[in-house]
Amino acid sequence: MKIIPTPLSDCFLLQPDIYRDNRGYFLESFNKKRFQSVTGLETEFVQDNLSVSKKGVLRGLHFQKGVHAQAKLVHVLKGRVQDVVVDLRADSPTYKKAHSLILDAQSGVQLFVPRGFAHGFLALTDEVIFSYKCDAYYAPEAEAGIIYDDPELAIEWELPKDELILSEKDLLLPRMSEVLGS
Repeated sequence: MKIIPTPLSDCFLLQPDIYRDNRGYFLESFNKKRFQSVTGLETEFVQDNLSVSKKGVLRGLHFQKGVHAQAKLVHVLKGRVQDVVVDLRADSPTYKKAHSLILDAQSGVQLFVPRGFAHGFLALTDEVIFSYKCDAYYAPEAEAGIIYDDPELAIEWELPKDELILSEKDLLLPRMSEVLGS
């Protein structure tokens, strides 16, 4: 497994070694010792989540506030997504920066999203099965988010706006400046 830094501080891609043969394939999806030795970060995942989405579904940009903040290890089990992370940590050198990338089931590449980041994804194929491990339990009272089309972030989504499918709740999310108070 290769662990590759992204342009955002403490956010990493995990690229597995995939062993393919006529039966299918095998890969190691996570190795705690290796992750800690390469990144210097300690994490203990306590909750696994799975979402199924059709093409055009945009989920995000979500995060958990305060002591309920979550680090996540995300990957696509079926299909292809545009994944977006935003660094909301005021003491980070990449504060208020966003990063967008494509994740797909074929490559097996995963994204480690540290605590203090907003996260979202856009389903680019007819069916997407998206998995994420979290290092803290979901707390409804700590739920927060940023509107997907915040002009300060200027995220270039892979599908036109009229093809996006968002929940009513996600359509009502505030701008980053409202969330961060700046």
